[in-house]
Amino acid sequence: MSAPELSPVPKEVRAYQGETAGVVTRMVANVIDALVVAAMAAACYIGLVSVKFLLDPRSFTWPDGHFLAGLTFTLSLSVIYLWLCWWLLGRSYGKHVMGIRVAGRHGHRLGPVRALGRASFCVFFPIGFFWCIISPRRHSIQDIAVYSAVVYDWMPHVPHPAGGSAGAAPAGATPAGAAAPTGPPDPVPAGAAPSAAAAESPAEKKASRRYRWARAVDPYDD
Repeated sequence: MSAPELSPVPKEVRAYQGETAGVVTRMVANVIDALVVAAMAAACYIGLVSVKFLLDPRSFTWPDGHFLAGLTFTLSLSVIYLWLCWWLLGRSYGKHVMGIRVAGRHGHRLGPVRALGRASFCVFFPIGFFWCIISPRRHSIQDIAVYSAVVYDWMPHVPHPAGGSAGAAPAGATPAGAAAPTGPPDPVPAGAAPSAAAAESPAEKKASRRYRWARAVDPYDD
């Protein structure tokens, strides 16, 4: 008798896996991405100032701030960040934290052209996001323009058992050359603790906590 297939996604999450993400979940992900871009822009500025100081420390002065140049650089950095994340990974860091991703028509990642178009649309026309509030399918203007959707996808990874290797045989497997056991398995006594296979893995616990938090901040996801 083969063991039942175990899913790394918690039971309460499976009903929403692949469903369109809610408004608050996406908004929190966008705020996280904005903080990431702000940190990247600040790091670039500090790096530029450091190089200027190292080249001529005696006559070093802080560069004058140019609002238009800084704004142009930050917006361009935002487009590049979102474009590469959605094209190569299907999700930015903010969407990874919230357990959502950007998908195309058939659930696959966006191609480079559509990912670039969506990133540009989101950065230069951010108000289009709020269309998902009144959209029955929770699609923003950007989603409608490039035929995309933002869906729940926790994508947990089950780690290997501690002290074992990737090629090690699972617990309870019949050693090579040994005869396979015959007859039904021994009954489990009533009140016995569940086996290690049935216990919740760390990946399941992490995804479950992330799901409960996302549902708590976004009660309109039903």
